[in-house]
Amino acid sequence: MRIILDENLPKPLKGIFPNHSVTTVQEQGLAGTVNGALLARLEGVFDVFLTADKNLRYQQNLSGRQLAILELPTNRLPLLRPLFPRLAAAVDSITPSAYVQLTF
Repeated sequence: MRIILDENLPKPLKGIFPNHSVTTVQEQGLAGTVNGALLARLEGVFDVFLTADKNLRYQQNLSGRQLAILELPTNRLPLLRPLFPRLAAAVDSITPSAYVQLTF
């Protein structure tokens, strides 16, 4: 699975997906790209977009997209660490075009 982390997420998250191809928005040269344009660029290239942006689903029309989006409850690594097993399981089970919110 091809996963991309939003620029608001800590890079160490990449390490919890050893069986997947993981990159970041910054590594792809897309830092600073507004959400609508970013989603359009990710569509068809990546399978899952991880973000902590709580407004994404309200600000963007997500219908018709094949890109799955997984919204994390925070971007603070110490708070995310206990969620790593659930986060890995959510990625493994996510389906195309799904929007999933991971909560504490």
